[in-house]
Amino acid sequence: MKENPTRSLPGIPMLLVMLAALLGAIWLFVVGVQAGSGMTAFGAGLIGALLLFLMCGLYMVEPNQAAVLSLFGKYIGTVKDNGLRWNNPFFSKRKVSLRVRNFESGKLKVNELEGSPIEIAAVIVWKVVDSAEAVFNVDDYESFVHIQSEAALRAMATSYPYDSHDQEISLRSHPGEISDHLKQQLDERLTTAGVDVLEARISHLAYAPEIAQVMLQRQQANAVIAARTRIVAGAVGMVEMALAELQKNGVVQLDEERKAAMVSNLLVVLCGDRSTQPIVNTGSLY
Repeated sequence: MKENPTRSLPGIPMLLVMLAALLGAIWLFVVGVQAGSGMTAFGAGLIGALLLFLMCGLYMVEPNQAAVLSLFGKYIGTVKDNGLRWNNPFFSKRKVSLRVRNFESGKLKVNELEGSPIEIAAVIVWKVVDSAEAVFNVDDYESFVHIQSEAALRAMATSYPYDSHDQEISLRSHPGEISDHLKQQLDERLTTAGVDVLEARISHLAYAPEIAQVMLQRQQANAVIAARTRIVAGAVGMVEMALAELQKNGVVQLDEERKAAMVSNLLVVLCGDRSTQPIVNTGSLY
């Protein structure tokens, strides 16, 4: 069911007219009683009761709010005009806020793509864009948004690993892509409730306490391996360059055994954790 804008009458002029008519009915009632005219008094009483009933058609619409009107279960339309409005008193009027709202999901414990338990939470920014769908398509659209957001967050968390391997998208290293995926899933789930998701971002992400220490050691080991790999690759390149420059410039002629010894010494110097202490040979080359 789509939203259908409908007209309403300005409430203040209607209120003034009905108050004036009510005062006139009261005056007519008093005159009828004083003149002993029962029909006049009875008619004035009916007019007064009708005016009081018509006043029930007054209602207030605040800024960024909509009033969904229905008559005996049939949807009539939606009024978004601000201020005091008036419609048929038989219409039921349900107010729906169109303001931007946000909430943070609780910390959910789920298994990421590789099966490791993690804790994850997200902040969802949303607003109602179709009041008719929000009222008639779901029982409670606010509860629907909260439950579907947690379901979408769980589904998204199981689709990616916690940490990145070989530059693949992960929960920790690609927040932009993860937010876009979460927003897309929320839009698909909440469109039937007339809700538009403006933003969805991860607010908390961590390994579950029972494996946090182990996974921290794993991350440290991966970092050490990555650093060592880069150091070794750089050292090998520097050794190759040194040997090539020595041979090119004819500084010294080295046989294969001396080259192997030089390579070994350079790799120790370049790849070692601590500064090396050189031994200076003051004798002959050999």
